[in-house]
Amino acid sequence: MRKYLFGTGLVSAVMGGVTLLRSLRSEETFTWRTALAWLSWGITLALAIGSVVDTRRASRGRLIATDSPVDDNRTDLLKKRIRR
Repeated sequence: MRKYLFGTGLVSAVMGGVTLLRSLRSEETFTWRTALAWLSWGITLALAIGSVVDTRRASRGRLIATDSPVDDNRTDLLKKRIRR
């Protein structure tokens, strides 16, 4: 599980959230650009979590969506799992 949690997608999404939280502490007003930044961060976090879930499901031999980026590597992930 550790290899999933410390993947680059989740780490970068968390660091982006930290940056947005720091900007809230400043004296600047909340603008539409800030709202779009928060929306973008939410989408990025959702995609990173979805990628982790798909990778875990594929490595355990479960079905994943065909539009997932992990779908191409599904058999390789299952072979690694079987070797262990």
